[in-house]
Amino acid sequence: KKRIKQEEVEEGLVCTPKSEVKETKSRSRLGVMATAVLGGSLVALYAVAAPFVTPALRKVCLPFVPASPAQVENVLRVLQSRAGTLVDVGSGDGRIVMAAARRGFQASGLELNPWLVWFSRYKAWRAGLQRSACFHICDLWKVSFSQYSNVVVFGVPQMMEQLEQKLASELSSTAVVVACRFPFPNWVPERTAGEGIDTVWLY
Repeated sequence: KKRIKQEEVEEGLVCTPKSEVKETKSRSRLGVMATAVLGGSLVALYAVAAPFVTPALRKVCLPFVPASPAQVENVLRVLQSRAGTLVDVGSGDGRIVMAAARRGFQASGLELNPWLVWFSRYKAWRAGLQRSACFHICDLWKVSFSQYSNVVVFGVPQMMEQLEQKLASELSSTAVVVACRFPFPNWVPERTAGEGIDTVWLY
């Protein structure tokens, strides 16, 4: 057999077998597909994780911590003689809003995480509460609370004093505020319910 000279290969004088061409194309396609799948997976992961991670990167960290059944019951207990409109600031998965709607409140939830808002809307629809429970994607610092007669707050210590001032300037004199987990620094509560992390303060 004759040996193929390197010069002939470089000048294209020797043809590559069809089987080798097909194998090369197949490998190339697999590489493109693998890159596309990996890229798509990363984009999907970012889309799902970003709404949960972004709040933690804000100046005041507001992580999603679901209210316990005892905490929900404590909120409703201190509001048992109340009626009208209610807003849950940081509504999470909507459990406070839905519980309030079942008790006759026209309840709204404010939440930064769009996934939690969509999930809450779905839960309200499944429960037949879409007319008395609604959820909004918004920043609490960019909304007015003047339209609400009952406010439920799931905050953190770093934000409570500033929020206290905002609510004092916007709420009517007949409105009440329920703080969960952390009390307001300057207000004196009219009533408390629960203990430990399930404690709520009524102002």
